[in-house]
Amino acid sequence: MNSFAVLVGKEVRALFLSPIAWALIAVFLFLMGYSFTLTLFSTSAATLVHVFFQAAGLLLLLVPIITMRSFAEERKAGTLELLLTAPVREGRLVLAKFVASLAVVLVMIMATGIYAGVLGWFGAPDWGAIYSGYFGLVLLAAALVAIGVMFSAMTSNQVVGAILAIGVSFLLWTLDSLAQLLPTGPERVLIGLSLLARFTPFATGAMYASDLGFFVTVTALALFVGVRALARR
Repeated sequence: MNSFAVLVGKEVRALFLSPIAWALIAVFLFLMGYSFTLTLFSTSAATLVHVFFQAAGLLLLLVPIITMRSFAEERKAGTLELLLTAPVREGRLVLAKFVASLAVVLVMIMATGIYAGVLGWFGAPDWGAIYSGYFGLVLLAAALVAIGVMFSAMTSNQVVGAILAIGVSFLLWTLDSLAQLLPTGPERVLIGLSLLARFTPFATGAMYASDLGFFVTVTALALFVGVRALARR
């Protein structure tokens, strides 16, 4: 456990010392702040539903950029082989990369909490819906980070890993739209696999155990595939 904590600390420091992480956080907060302010003054509605969907869309693009260096950077520096020959299992290494990348994303999400404070100060928002939306964002972020780490472990080029992660994430996000073109049976299957369909209840103030289980399953499955891909190398 101590070795794992040290490994996580090393990964977290490496990410937060990287200018890329801070640049992405700045871009995320700027776009979110602009959207929140514009929507608040145009609608005067004490809700963050639009913020949750805006944040989710940005995470689809930004998370793969955060995770793409997870293993590519180690390969470039020649330290991956050293790590794999050390008494550290592939599972712990993948999990450490996951936790560190998720920490950066959580900082981005937590910083938007000021919007909830603004609504609470000037209005009477539905706090249950706000808590649900943020919980859904955390679950979505975990799934996207796991997918990004998985492709980083599978590829030797960080740009390729990022492109694959973005492509798969967007595909999973839009599966419900594709489902409308199919018969009822396949349509229900695709809707059940859609990140958007699973995230929408959280963003609108509803939480279901099935949606929670879906995000947990996607996260665990992506991490498992990442571990197996790393083990084969």
